[in-house]
Amino acid sequence: MPKHILIFDSGIGGLSVYKDIKYQLPLAKYIYAFDNAAFPYGELTESVLIERTTHIISKLCSKFPIDIVVIACNTASTVVLPSLRDKLDIPVVGVVPAIKPAALVSNKIGLLATPATVKRSYTYDLIKSFAPISDVQLLGSTRLVEMAEEKMIGIDVDITELKEILSPWQNKVDTIVLGCTHFPFLKNEIKKALGNKILLIDSGEAIARRVKQLLNENGNGDGVESAVLFEGEVFCSAPSIKEEALNHTFKELNFSSLQCLGYPKF
Repeated sequence: MPKHILIFDSGIGGLSVYKDIKYQLPLAKYIYAFDNAAFPYGELTESVLIERTTHIISKLCSKFPIDIVVIACNTASTVVLPSLRDKLDIPVVGVVPAIKPAALVSNKIGLLATPATVKRSYTYDLIKSFAPISDVQLLGSTRLVEMAEEKMIGIDVDITELKEILSPWQNKVDTIVLGCTHFPFLKNEIKKALGNKILLIDSGEAIARRVKQLLNENGNGDGVESAVLFEGEVFCSAPSIKEEALNHTFKELNFSSLQCLGYPKF
């Protein structure tokens, strides 16, 4: 029987993690859910994050035979994992900023994340544990999250605006940790803004390996292109004026049409 994997984010940035997991486990069944009614999560309080995330994921786990939950959102992962793990009897995997691998290759590191992630004590504990002698500069941006979402539905990224956002790091970092699952979709533009020599690191591949390990799956041909047997399902928490563009994005990744279940109705 195929494994059922639920991937959750505030928006569609978690599709970067989905792509890495799909590469490792091409024959799994995928459910993608995003809480667009509360997007972006980087602006919410911890209590609201916990309430919304727990409610949506619990309802979907009661609707589908989910084998594992992936919180494909750095902001949510820093606060909701304990509550979810207490409530669910299946594995819950979160996304951790890739500070450790970055510190192995550089001591001039930039952590690019949401405003909430760069303020969390969890983030500072990661830096203290894995990069104690590195110069780690933190930059939190909600606008970058929005730019990534826009790019994914066909809107061009304004490189001038991006350069302005990243200007504090010009010639000051050589390695950037993409501490938000939206940001891998901006890799090319970030390199244009800061130079191609910048090394960009994200957690997607590590998360995929962890999911595969927890499911005890052999991957059905690890990383090999395979015939697609299952169409994924995708759910949002509110209607969107961008539904047509979103459906196009999800269709290209072999998902069905967007289903809006509402919050807190479902």
